[in-house]
Amino acid sequence: MSNIGYVRVSSVQQSTERQLSGVTLDKVFTDSVSGKDTNREGLKECLAYLREGDTLHVHSLDRLSRSTIDTLALIGDLNEKGIAVHLHKEKIIADTNSAMGKLMLTVIAAVAEAERALISERRAEARAINPRPRGYGKNVNRDGIIEALNVGGSIAKVAEKFNVGKSTVQRIKKEIQKHKQ
Repeated sequence: MSNIGYVRVSSVQQSTERQLSGVTLDKVFTDSVSGKDTNREGLKECLAYLREGDTLHVHSLDRLSRSTIDTLALIGDLNEKGIAVHLHKEKIIADTNSAMGKLMLTVIAAVAEAERALISERRAEARAINPRPRGYGKNVNRDGIIEALNVGGSIAKVAEKFNVGKSTVQRIKKEIQKHKQ
């Protein structure tokens, strides 16, 4: 019987530190991608690792999945295999074996799915107002920015060269300095 953690953030710029801090775990699996579906390497490895009697610890349900159908299927499969799912923020052990447990899980999962849909709508509205292409997420050439900073490039010139905001370059520069300490 092991305590296994699963931690997910939506992008590599986000920190996983606040999730499951203070929880004693035997092993932790991590993903830095969207929770829109279950096609995630860390999640796949985690699910393959889990055994009957284990407890899967997740900070909150939305870290596990942002789809109601995926959530119910995922937790249902785990429960059938004798694996408990502890959702720390919600302060529940997810249970699909009882009617009330499944109802609670369905409601929480629906809220997480709706929240993701609202975020997508807001992003689309923001892009409609300001369609200027930006260098967020996967479009950011972090290695190129780091190399340009290491050879003495100014924040403004590096930002212009890589089509990103100055704040992005400043954040990467701070990360570099933090790792050198």
